[in-house]
Amino acid sequence: MVKGILFIISAPSGTGKSSLIREILNTNVLFKIQVSISHTTRMIRPGECNGKHYYFISTSQFEAMIKEKKFLEYAQVFDNYYGTSKQSVCKNLSTGTDIFLDIDWQGAKQVRDKIPNSRSIFILPPSKNELYRRLCKRSQDSDFVIQKRMAQAVSEMKHYVEYDYLIINDDFKLAVSNLNKIIQVEHLSRRYQTRKNDTLIQRLLY
Repeated sequence: MVKGILFIISAPSGTGKSSLIREILNTNVLFKIQVSISHTTRMIRPGECNGKHYYFISTSQFEAMIKEKKFLEYAQVFDNYYGTSKQSVCKNLSTGTDIFLDIDWQGAKQVRDKIPNSRSIFILPPSKNELYRRLCKRSQDSDFVIQKRMAQAVSEMKHYVEYDYLIINDDFKLAVSNLNKIIQVEHLSRRYQTRKNDTLIQRLLY
């Protein structure tokens, strides 16, 4: 069976990345796609389920996995670890399932180094004003935190040049359509089609 494609998706907070991913998962009928579930050492929050939102493990378990090189990428954010299991991603890819990996630019670099055939997509807002409006609309953070997120977003967006594809999330439906097109194009690439139709190609050429 031909392996699935690993799609790395990065974007600053408030860009609409999670909504885009969710829409693709809910509406796509052409390909098998799922989101990679990360491991974390942070406490589980109300409404979250272990194995659905994250795999919640202890710090000692996480550090043991680091020593055993079981992560494709990992990072420490404040006092908590977050990481992507190499075994889980590779197992799902081997079944022909495409994987969305929702990580930041630092994690994306780690994954590209380990899985060169992965494809990366960066999502940008249409303007700083619109990004600020979206962050305010969520009503989750103080103005101080929002300003901090804005400064962080500018720093993150400078890394868009490291990615294969760029989507501007101005019109949501158009952004969803563009993300779908990227998935389709990758499935039509010579690299993917050669693996998928190897037997046919051999018969045609020899």
